[in-house]
Amino acid sequence: MPVELNGLYDFISHENLDAYLKALDINVALRKIICLLKPQREFIQDGNHMIIKTVSTFKNYTMDFQLGVEFEEDLEAIDGHKCQTTVTWEGDVLVCVQKGEIRNRGWKHWLEGDLLYMELTAEDVVSRQIYRKVK
Repeated sequence: MPVELNGLYDFISHENLDAYLKALDINVALRKIICLLKPQREFIQDGNHMIIKTVSTFKNYTMDFQLGVEFEEDLEAIDGHKCQTTVTWEGDVLVCVQKGEIRNRGWKHWLEGDLLYMELTAEDVVSRQIYRKVK
């Protein structure tokens, strides 16, 4: 494991989130709600097993997986899609590739000090979020 992500992170900011959600074909009303949220992210890692929890006042999502092992991710509750997902380390960056109906879908996480950066991609759109470690 290149870096220690374990912990809880509070949302600080996002950029280009509406365009990313539009690329996922999420309707305008839901996009407006999502853009107002300030979710927390929690990382729990034990060896190659990782759990990433996203918690907000609107909806929660838990991603439970083995690093380097492809699995079917059911995102029906999030955006109505399913995809084949693989998460790996590329140096100190946690990289997720989600193969399915949406081209070029995935995300990356990396740390800079106590800040967690998240880059989301879908089609040709890139969105970034920043979180601060709280514990």
